[in-house]
Amino acid sequence: VPAAADAGARGIVLSGGEKVFSAGLDVPHLLSLRTREELGAAWMEFLGAARALAASKVPVAAAITGHSPAGGCVLALCCDYRVMAEGPFRIGLNETQVGLVAPEGIQHLMRRVVGVHRAERLLVGGELVESARAFGIGLVDELAPQYEVVARARAWLEALLQLPRAPVLHTRAIARADLVAALAPERIDIDTFVDAWNAPDTQAGLRALVARLGK
Repeated sequence: VPAAADAGARGIVLSGGEKVFSAGLDVPHLLSLRTREELGAAWMEFLGAARALAASKVPVAAAITGHSPAGGCVLALCCDYRVMAEGPFRIGLNETQVGLVAPEGIQHLMRRVVGVHRAERLLVGGELVESARAFGIGLVDELAPQYEVVARARAWLEALLQLPRAPVLHTRAIARADLVAALAPERIDIDTFVDAWNAPDTQAGLRALVARLGK
């Protein structure tokens, strides 16, 4: 993201696969890591990507062409605008379903788009919502047929770029300051997250997830 902006890009469209926008981190790979240092480094790399999106100097539109659970939802929430495919695709922070606790900073990302009470319900239940409901609660900004998602994300970006550039970027920086702050290291507390990774409930939930993925 920084490289694109530095190269002169005035906006970015972030897209993924046809059926899965992004599933976030590779859980089987994470379970294969043997040391807390390796695990911490993997999470820090992901958080670095999220911070890059949040702190992007230019607007970023997410083209969510499929499912977007967990880390995929985090990346989408760091973008300026989210277009999601219509249909049975799901998005959300489902950490509790697999025995994890979303850090406070990550929870803030959800609260800022759907409100405090609704975010609490979604986070505590680890709920993944289908695209129609995601649009209804403001988790995504627009729905489109799957084949039009990228084009609609680009259209939003192009319309924004027609406005006076400096005022848009300055207003955007003010409006998104809380987003950038939410991803500061002290609000993620990666050491606590890594410590919790090896808890029995967490390991059981993660291994159950891997078993389901294997099917």
